[in-house]
Parts: sequence; structure tokens; C-alpha cells
Amino acid sequence: MFRRTVSALALLSLSACAPAPLQTPPARSDLAPLFERYWQETLAMDPLRATYVGDHRYDDQLPNTLSADARARSAAFDARWLATVRSIDPARVSATDGLSLDILRRQLERSIEAARFPEHLLPVNQFYNLAAQLAQLGTGTGAQPFRTVADYDRWARRAAQIPALFDQAIANLRDGVAQGIVQPDVLMTKALSQLDALAVARPEDSLFWKPVAAFPDDFSAADRQRLTADYRQLIAATVLPAYARLRDYLRDDYLPACRTSAGLGALPDGAAWYAAKVQAITTTALTPAEIHDIGLAEVTRIHGEIRAVMQQVGFSGDLAAFFAFVSSDPRFTYADEAAALKAYNDLSAVIDQAAGRLFAERPRAGFEIRPVEAFRAQSAAGGSYQRPSEDGSRPGIFYLNTYDLPSRKTWAAESLFLHEAIPGHHFQIGIQQELAGVPAFRRFGSFTAYIEGWGLYAESLGRELGVYRDPYAWFGRLQAELFRAIRLVVDTGLHAKGWSRQQVIDYMLANSAQGLTQSISETERYMAIPGQALAYKIGELKIIELRRRAETALGSRFDIKAFHTEVLKDGSLPLDVLELKISRWIDAQRR
Repeated sequence: MFRRTVSALALLSLSACAPAPLQTPPARSDLAPLFERYWQETLAMDPLRATYVGDHRYDDQLPNTLSADARARSAAFDARWLATVRSIDPARVSATDGLSLDILRRQLERSIEAARFPEHLLPVNQFYNLAAQLAQLGTGTGAQPFRTVADYDRWARRAAQIPALFDQAIANLRDGVAQGIVQPDVLMTKALSQLDALAVARPEDSLFWKPVAAFPDDFSAADRQRLTADYRQLIAATVLPAYARLRDYLRDDYLPACRTSAGLGALPDGAAWYAAKVQAITTTALTPAEIHDIGLAEVTRIHGEIRAVMQQVGFSGDLAAFFAFVSSDPRFTYADEAAALKAYNDLSAVIDQAAGRLFAERPRAGFEIRPVEAFRAQSAAGGSYQRPSEDGSRPGIFYLNTYDLPSRKTWAAESLFLHEAIPGHHFQIGIQQELAGVPAFRRFGSFTAYIEGWGLYAESLGRELGVYRDPYAWFGRLQAELFRAIRLVVDTGLHAKGWSRQQVIDYMLANSAQGLTQSISETERYMAIPGQALAYKIGELKIIELRRRAETALGSRFDIKAFHTEVLKDGSLPLDVLELKISRWIDAQRR
């Protein structure tokens, strides 16, 4: 799978060294061995990431990444690699390696900057919940494989390490209480309900029992008997007590100490913390205030386009009345979950066939649609994407949230599918993961503004792909774009302007067709992961700007397939790097 293998013990030992260049930089342009070494060390330090990208050498490991020792190793790792990257003369390497060096340098600098702030004191929330993530892995339907007896044994060894991680989470939460760095109480109420669902009494009622209930057909009777006994003991004596301890601490001690404020700005050094997140996530120099103003302008513009749809369908009334109509009329609801899944699968077939009009390349990896698991559906987004494994054994997955099904509108289907699946995340992430001759850290890397910007840009391609023919479906596209513009307003409102949770919910309800259920879950998402929601619109605006620039400069020579290839061919990039790359491409096309 990888070009070479290094022992985890050796790599972890290297990671603890003092910050210094790893070696004399190669006096040639091919830095592939150096980049591969960085990637191998990254996977050894982060076994869960290895599992998610399809490298299963570390499937039995679950390091205590929340501990002070782990944070110190991570800081030494970043400092040592940054020293190495900075010691390499860009003039002595190829353009491809120069791009990789620039990306790696930015990633390391971003990680070092983020480490200034006490993120480790907030290890649990309702959106990114390690306890829920491990439960999903342990079901046998996620990234952790359960195909062989050895797979089952590897998960058993990993699961046995859950108590140490959860106990460290509790210790960190206690430190946060002492320092006044705590989560909003409303978020932890939701996280507590997730843990209540996971901390059951009997192993057989646990999600962790699912692999036992679904042994592969080729397992022998002896293996089944041994694994059943092992898993019953592991779940009953180790896993469920750890979940119960975390649940009990959150309920009895942490929740009473949580804050009633909503934004990051209410915490010590919160304004600087949020500003750093904004620049890291958007890969721009934009300030929260500038982004807030961009959002207000975009909301006004999109409202104007929605009014044009209202005229087209003959609706009489104002925006608020139209939003109420599309949110409540029964014609826009699914009969049941099966009907929703069928609609999305039918849409998948149509868009997949039409994609060749705009794209010369597509990923080799497979793709499928699944409903969000019940235990996390209440707090999950309306749709999400999980990348395929590198070896192709696990397809890309579009998770459709069917919780509160009446709130999942038919007019939202086309824009949501374009974003999460084809030609959105499945195309971009799938193509990136399969890039040849590109270092693994780039094939599996992530700049959120690029990735989510591409997803939102993909929504804009619907008419070119033959969808959005119904005016209500086009409204769905505008509503989705409006939703992302509103995010610019409310995320900065929450974390930089002191808005309350209720102010955000009220703004969303007043300015979009977003229902109450979605407005609440989205507001709480922004509270849980400050700044992340800014990436979508900022990234989309940049990609649209670059396309328009190329169309204007090239005229009849503009080729949409070539443009999309150029945007996608190097994987996820900082937005300023993407802009420079497209500018050079435009100049080359003119010659």
C-alpha cells in the first residue's frame, strides 16, 4: 500500500526528539522519500487517521492523544518537521515538490498556531464527540474492518484502550472547569443524550455488539465461540463502564459548571482564539468583521434571486410567507425514509450520467448512500460524506439524515446531493485520494475552505448538469447558498460579536426557509466548531471568481472540463495557492 514500512515504535521515538532538521535536505528535486517519511510518522502518531484512510497497520492502537505527553510529542513533531521544511531551498526543487513543501509548511504552521490555545480542555461536544466516533467504528459499518478473525482481535485491543482515553478526557474537562474554559451547557446536554444512548446496561444491547451479531459466514464455530465470549467480557467489563463514567461525570459534575454563553469570544483569550481559527479555516487574511459584512451582502443578493423565483411560481406574499409555504406544504415532504433514499438514489443515477459534460476525470472509488445512524442523527447535519478507503474496500458514503423526516424537504435534494456526492465531495476527495505522484500527506490532506468551497461550487453546476429544472428545486439551490451566506453572519455573530444562541436561531428563521429543527442543530454546530462554517461560502466565492476570470480572459478558448481538471488535479489547497495556480494556468492557455 505504501512504498515502505517503518515500525510504529521507531517513529514515535523519532517524534519525541528535540526540534531540529531531520536530516540534510536532499540536493535534488525528488523529495518523495522525505514526504513519505513524514506521512509514515503522521500515521504512527495518529492511528485513527490511518484507519480512516484505509491503512490498517494500526487498527489495534488508540493512543491517549489528550494527555500532556502526547501534546508534547505532537509539538516536537511539528517543530522538527517545520525546521526541516524551512531548511530546504525552494530553488533546488521541482515545481511539484515546491508546491508540496509550501503546503506542508502551511499545515505545520497552522498546527503550531492552534496549539497556542487550550483546545484539549474541550474534548467533548455534541458534534465532534470521540465517544460517538468510537461507537461508530465499533459497529462494523464504519472505517474499522471486521472481515477476518484478526480484524476482530485488532478492534478488541483498540477498544480495551478506551478507558484510558475517556479518563483523560474527564481529567481535561476538570482542568477546564478550574480555568473557566468550559463548553456551553446546551451543547453538553446534547452530548449527554448521545452518551445515554451508548452507555447501556447489557453488552447485547450495545452498538459494540453488532460485529458479534454479524460474524462473516466463513468464521469457524470455535472462532465464533471464542470471539463472542471475548467481546461480551470486553464490552461488559471495559467499554460500557468507561462510557458510563464519562456520562456520569458530564451529568453530575461538568454540566452544572458549563456556561450559558454561546460564543468562543466569552472564553479567556477567546477573541484571539477565534481570529486564529478564522484565518486557519478560510486560508485567508480576512477578519471576522470583514467576513460578517460579506455575509450580510450575500444574504441581500440571494434574497433578490429568491424573489425572482417567487414571481416565476406566481406566489403572492413576502419572503417570510414564501419561506413558511415551502417549509410547510406537504408536497415537499417524503412519505418515509425509504422514499427519501430512493429519491436520492434516482438522482444519483441522473447526475452521474450527466457529469461527463463538465468533467474529464472522475474517481475510481465506488459510492453509496446510507441513512445516518439513529444514535447520532439528532445532532448530525442533513447530509455528510465519508471518504472511501485508499484500497477501495470501503466506498465513499453519502450519509443522508432522515431524523425528523418532515423537515428534510424534497426541494433540497438536488443541491444537497451535488454538494456531498457528485460532483462535490465524492469527486473532489476521491480524485485527490487517487492522485498519482503526489505525496500521501497531500492526497489525504484537508484545507476546509477548498473542500467545502468546492462542495458549494458543485451545487452551482446543477443547471449545467440538467437538474434544477423545477423552480422549487432551483429555490432549493438558492436556499442552500443562502444558508451558507447566513453562516458568515451568524458564526461571526456568535464568536466575535457576542450573539446568543437564540439570536442566531431567530436570524436563521427570519432570513431563510430553514426549519426550527435544522436551525437549532446548525446553531449548535457553529457553537461546537467555531469558524468551520465560514469555509463554505468563502471557498465558493473564490472558485467562482477564478472561473469568471478564466472565462473572461480566455473567451472562446475557455474549456470547462480543463478548468475543473486544473482546480482538482493537485488536491486540496490553500485558497491563495489555488488562485496563483489558476492565474498561471490562464496565462499558459493564452500562449
